[in-house]
Amino acid sequence: MWGRWILFAALTGSAVWLFAAVVLRRIGYMRLGAPAAFERHKPVRHKGIAGEVLGHRRLLNDVRSGVMHLVYFYGFIMLQFGALDLIWKGLNGGKPLPLPYYGAFSLAQEITVALVLAAVLYGAYRRYGEKLTRLKRGWKPSLVMWFIGTLMLTVLLSLSFERLAAGSGESVAASYAPMSEPISQLLMLLGVQEKSTLAIAGFELFWWLHLLVLLGFLVYVPQSKHFHLLTAPVNLWFRRNESPGRLAPLDLENEEAESFGAGKIEDFNRKQLLDLYACVECGRCTNVCPAASTGKLLSPMHLIVKMRDHLTEKGAALTSKSPWLPAGLWSGKGVNDGAHVMGAVMPAWEAAAGESEEMLHRTDIGPTMAVQGAAWSKREDASPAELQLIGDVITEDELWACTTCRNCEDQCPVGNEHVDKIIDMRRYLVLMEGSMPSDGQRALQNIERQSNPWGLPRAERAAWIEECERKTGIRVDTMSERKSQDRMPEVLLWAGSMGSYDTRSRRVLFDLVRLLAKAGINFATLGQEERSSGDTARRIGNELLFQELCRDNIAVLAKYGVKQIVTACPHTYNTFKNEYPDFGLSADVRVMHHTELLAALVSEGRLIPRFDVEEHVTVHDSCYLGRYNDTYEAPRSILKAIPGMFIEEMERSGKNGMCCGAGGGLMWMEEHAGTRVNYARTAQALAVKPTVISSACPYCLTMMEDGLKSLQEGENVIARDVAELLADSVFGE
Repeated sequence: MWGRWILFAALTGSAVWLFAAVVLRRIGYMRLGAPAAFERHKPVRHKGIAGEVLGHRRLLNDVRSGVMHLVYFYGFIMLQFGALDLIWKGLNGGKPLPLPYYGAFSLAQEITVALVLAAVLYGAYRRYGEKLTRLKRGWKPSLVMWFIGTLMLTVLLSLSFERLAAGSGESVAASYAPMSEPISQLLMLLGVQEKSTLAIAGFELFWWLHLLVLLGFLVYVPQSKHFHLLTAPVNLWFRRNESPGRLAPLDLENEEAESFGAGKIEDFNRKQLLDLYACVECGRCTNVCPAASTGKLLSPMHLIVKMRDHLTEKGAALTSKSPWLPAGLWSGKGVNDGAHVMGAVMPAWEAAAGESEEMLHRTDIGPTMAVQGAAWSKREDASPAELQLIGDVITEDELWACTTCRNCEDQCPVGNEHVDKIIDMRRYLVLMEGSMPSDGQRALQNIERQSNPWGLPRAERAAWIEECERKTGIRVDTMSERKSQDRMPEVLLWAGSMGSYDTRSRRVLFDLVRLLAKAGINFATLGQEERSSGDTARRIGNELLFQELCRDNIAVLAKYGVKQIVTACPHTYNTFKNEYPDFGLSADVRVMHHTELLAALVSEGRLIPRFDVEEHVTVHDSCYLGRYNDTYEAPRSILKAIPGMFIEEMERSGKNGMCCGAGGGLMWMEEHAGTRVNYARTAQALAVKPTVISSACPYCLTMMEDGLKSLQEGENVIARDVAELLADSVFGE
């Protein structure tokens, strides 16, 4: 008996030590990053954490996978009590733990084992039978299924042999053993008798096997993607404490800073590195990514996985501590045995034989998944400490493919934040390397010189005011005119670069002016004093230009004592609302999107949609209005108030809506791989056969109109802003 206890203690102690060593080594790798503000978030930010961790809220976006993981999760918890009971029996001559209602406990354990086995089989089917594109295949993704499946089988066989070894009179009733009782009966048919040496030996064999598999799983977990069992709850607890629309500002006046942005894995902060070890590799992020879906190289899942692999390999090299145990104890494996490097590849995006040209505008992550899996390979001659984060690990093609829509983050069940990492790497490229696509460079130069991406003369920024008066009969005063007359307005109308210069966006702006005037809103505009909000500059990575624009705009707003701003551009809206406060914009300034203000005016009866608008409308949601600022209902409430209008949602709408492809500065850059994102999104809209595609963003409107011009053949579907449709109903034109 003492020998059993000693062997058990030695095995368990060794496994626990290895587990702790692996975890501590990975914590050491994370500590290579910049310090992060690991502080507990306000309770209001924690109200959803129980739903995330215990309720699998985001996992249940895919109901079948979500239910399967719920079975794994709660089955794992339940079976730990069963494992303790089984281990106790083996160490104490078959005596169970002194638990009340032991029969019911045994029944619950056996039912749980059956459910977990069923979940394992279903998981294997999802990966290898159904072959979900977002899931990896191979021996590594399968290993955990073998671990869990083997654990369940050793539990059942241990319990079955235990029944035979103890005899039916000393076991729980058969009614409490729906799984082990039939198996024990089958074993008896095969010649294993009650209380026989063979029955006792069988129990010993499977008891020790169960212990070894359980301890092996313990050591394996932190060395695999299943480290998320420990890191995901921590990652969710420390998730961002502010709007997802806010990027962390750079201190460009820090004279001690060696660089700006992230050019090395150590340049990320420790919270960002924790993200890497929290990744589940479930592929949900890649599955909704507009870049991956349209044949670009970027895959958010692979971005995280590659950075995690690089962190592990570089961390091992810098700390001289192998990430792989027990192998690293005697071989040093993982410290100087090469490194993973990203090959130079691009997805093959083309219509297969027999497919129509329209298939080119589908969404399909398959090509991106395939090339990412093939290109990320280990090179024995590579030194992780010498690899370049941007180039050898993450390619520039990946970074410039991101539209910053944050759909990846919205779907991530463990709270990973992909976009901030991409922006940090863009910042390094732009600020330290001066590297960016030529069309992006041109847009930034134009913004710097003329405060608009086209490079049109700054002197023409206020020309829309005269055109508006000619077409609507309404003269929009400037703030300087109002100040000279000592009658300051209650609302500042921010025209933005699109409203000021783009002919199509001006039509939206003019209808907005008409509606505000009709509702009796006292408003004015900045006219010539308005500049670019800086959103494009910041998302491309030029933080220096953004901060210059930001401070100039804040100074102008303060000069006129502005208390309320309304804009038709969600990008400007997000930047003013969530980012300008970091640079001194007063908290008293209220920023509104035009749909928010118009929805309120309709609700108050100050605008009355009285004329029928007979249209079949589908709604495209702006990412910067919806996912960034959780504003989905305002545009819809306006449309629902318009008589005669029929609204039909796309398959991907609301929180799961797909980006138009213009965010992250890509409005001003060409796409060079796959199909255009806006073509794929327009195809999704056309699938519901609308007469109008409605949006609430000048970028989205431009992208939808461009898509309609390319995809329509003789059809008369048009793209219109919500304000235009409301104006039709209010004014009857």
